[in-house]
Amino acid sequence: MARMRMTTVLLIDDHELIRQGLAGAFGRADTFEVVGQAGSVSEGLALAEQLDPDVVVTDVRLPDGSGLDVVRALRRQSKEIGLVVLTMYAGDEQLFAAMDAGASGFVGKDAPTSTVLSAARQATVSPLTFTCTGLAEALMRRMRSGAPRLTDRERQVLDLLAEGLGVSAIAGRLYLSESTAKSHIGRIYDKLGAANRAQALVTAMRLGLIDSAAPPA
Repeated sequence: MARMRMTTVLLIDDHELIRQGLAGAFGRADTFEVVGQAGSVSEGLALAEQLDPDVVVTDVRLPDGSGLDVVRALRRQSKEIGLVVLTMYAGDEQLFAAMDAGASGFVGKDAPTSTVLSAARQATVSPLTFTCTGLAEALMRRMRSGAPRLTDRERQVLDLLAEGLGVSAIAGRLYLSESTAKSHIGRIYDKLGAANRAQALVTAMRLGLIDSAAPPA
């Protein structure tokens, strides 16, 4: 009898215990094979190119960037790859950021591993269809909410502002000119009705756009 083709999986998370736990869960499932593990954006992208996995499961917060950077890069390269985002911060804005980046699924790290496996299966079958528990409710909240709509890039800049980065550091992290970074920051301020960084971050936290903010660098 021919051997069933396994769905290959690449795991990206900077916490080894989480990676090992996920690897164990996928290993116990008959249809998955974990072919690689990475702890950063750069390592994850390199392994994805080398291994060509069917599904990539990535954390959002990584040492050298965001898991959404992984999603964007891999989605630009392929419409066939499944991309599942894991996060400790499973709020509406994080959900929509993952969807806008091109993810196939979005799962909170507090969810059971069976939910992660289910998201990976769905991502394999329909990589361009976004699935997430609570998506319908989040869409309803967005429709009712007066919260400003930030672009994908503006959300990236806001996250870096919340980390305490200045204009130069943000420009360097996102490979932008300083004038472009300043323009993004100005539009964020306008959308949030803020006159400065402190006001913008307070408003962003109140609206649930970010979870916390570090002091300016």
